[in-house]
Amino acid sequence: MEIRIQKILAEAGIASRRRAEEMIAEGRVLVNGRAATLGMKADPEKDFIKLDGKPLQKPGPKSYFAFNKPKGVVSTLEDPQGRPTVRDFLGRIRQRVYPVGRLDYNSEGLLLITNDGEFTNMVLHPSRKIQKTYEVKVKGVLEEQNIEKLRRGVRLKDGLTQPARIKPIGKTEGENSWLEVTIHEGRKRQVRRMFEHVGHPVLKLKRTSIDGIKLGDLEPGGLRPLTSQELERIRHQSGSYSPQPEGRRVPAR
Repeated sequence: MEIRIQKILAEAGIASRRRAEEMIAEGRVLVNGRAATLGMKADPEKDFIKLDGKPLQKPGPKSYFAFNKPKGVVSTLEDPQGRPTVRDFLGRIRQRVYPVGRLDYNSEGLLLITNDGEFTNMVLHPSRKIQKTYEVKVKGVLEEQNIEKLRRGVRLKDGLTQPARIKPIGKTEGENSWLEVTIHEGRKRQVRRMFEHVGHPVLKLKRTSIDGIKLGDLEPGGLRPLTSQELERIRHQSGSYSPQPEGRRVPAR
């Protein structure tokens, strides 16, 4: 059966559909010796597909991990500037896997890792409104009026943000404040830009949960497989889609 090339790449555990589309646009994918184009379909059982000159392998077992990304690590598998990447921490995973979404270079905390393209698409698709929670340290002590602005939504260059849950946590540290922030959008550097908008730059940002999947006591650079309960929660969010867990905890590098 013919399906879109980006879906074939995603199901093979190469990358998310979005990243697969970028690979196609970059001319890295060949189908029967010809460069693939966006929207092209192929039959993975009959057609000969190559990525970067190498034949596409059949999908292996699906894997799902939680990863604690350290600060100073790029949340991709490669970086043209030569900085540390998520790939540096995945050597003990036998399957080819990739991160679901991103955390910026100076942020830390929870990233999901998988080789399941459908799972990735479900977590990232805006219609799912997957909740993401962060612990944020900002410069200055926020007044209630600024907290209310963030809760209602603020207008950034790329539009009005959706309402956020903002809760002060702990005590202020001199002229700095700690807050818990929950959003369901995935704009680039969104939390940082929200606080910059109200005059309180972010000093530290850690993602602590994604749709109820918690970072917990996972050490920086550490990996653990998602539990069946965590994947069941994802299944309920996505309707009929049902990811199956396997794997074991992987020590930090």
